[in-house]
Amino acid sequence: MMKHIFAGAALLLSAGAALADERPSQAVIDAYLAATFGKAPPEWQARIKPDESLAVCNTTRNNPSSAQSEAMLKRESARVSYPADGKFLGDWKKGYQVANNGRGGQFSDAPNTVSGGNCFACHQLDPKEVSFGTLGPSLAAYGKDRKYDPETIKDAYTKIYNSMAVVPCSNMPRFGVNKVLDEQQIKDVMAYLFDPESPVNK
Repeated sequence: MMKHIFAGAALLLSAGAALADERPSQAVIDAYLAATFGKAPPEWQARIKPDESLAVCNTTRNNPSSAQSEAMLKRESARVSYPADGKFLGDWKKGYQVANNGRGGQFSDAPNTVSGGNCFACHQLDPKEVSFGTLGPSLAAYGKDRKYDPETIKDAYTKIYNSMAVVPCSNMPRFGVNKVLDEQQIKDVMAYLFDPESPVNK
């Protein structure tokens, strides 16, 4: 009896593994996305088509080759727009508001809806905050631990503006490239991370 149970379990496991490896055809995926976005305005319909880097991530299941990764880093780095005034830090109090705002990014939003970064969904920031996600690393004491180094500040701006310029197929949203946050919002989030007076660094 036990022999048959083990044999049956092995068969189910192998069948499950085979199904997990199956992938719908691209035509099925495209049709599903088109149907999902069917009620969206025309300008949103364009978002269905992935850009070159995202297309690579999709087809490789976020496991690009070394050559693809190198090309992606080069391509995405060229899309980063740094502040013309050379200043990376804004107002940390406003940065907290951006980090704690999960609104925006839906075609049903009112035109005046201000999008947030929703940073707490993935990261710990202020150590006193009791609710935060763990998909990303803790950013508590981020600036303090890095001694507020100017190069590190620029690198962090790059990551927030376009995460794929730093990590190929990053799960982190490309806030600047995809116009989720504007330059001032990114500066304010940067201040929340790096201003010595920010609760992140206390």
